[in-house]
Amino acid sequence: MELTRTFTDEQYARGLESWTFLELDGMVPVFTSPFGDVFFQAADGFWWLDTLEGTLERPWASADELRDSLNTEDGQDQYLLAGLAFGAADRGVVPGPDQVYSFAHPPQLGGEIALDNVEVMDFVVSLNILGQIHSQIRDLPPGTPISGITITD
Repeated sequence: MELTRTFTDEQYARGLESWTFLELDGMVPVFTSPFGDVFFQAADGFWWLDTLEGTLERPWASADELRDSLNTEDGQDQYLLAGLAFGAADRGVVPGPDQVYSFAHPPQLGGEIALDNVEVMDFVVSLNILGQIHSQIRDLPPGTPISGITITD
């Protein structure tokens, strides 16, 4: 099983439409994790959109640093959720060409980061929904009960 996935420019653009609360100008999507976290290249290095946390950070200054990080077990677990991806594949849950792993009950809304909560979903839909969720909850204090969210087309 491949631990990185690539999509078309159009798929990245459509999936990232709901992430306007982050500064993505000048960043070019290069690939994703099996869970749809997007890795970007920019003039100042390589950036990681963590869809679980709804954050964008620059852990790597160069392609060599990115490659070296993702070639370690710790890097694969942190940035690619490799253990969950391999576990899901072992259970026969495997994304198709336009899909990524997703959580049936998003962790941002109280779901568990656990194998029993992993499913496959269209990449564009998954990334867009997660952006909408983070947009709606990002300013809430930790532990705030969430009674509902709104997802748009």
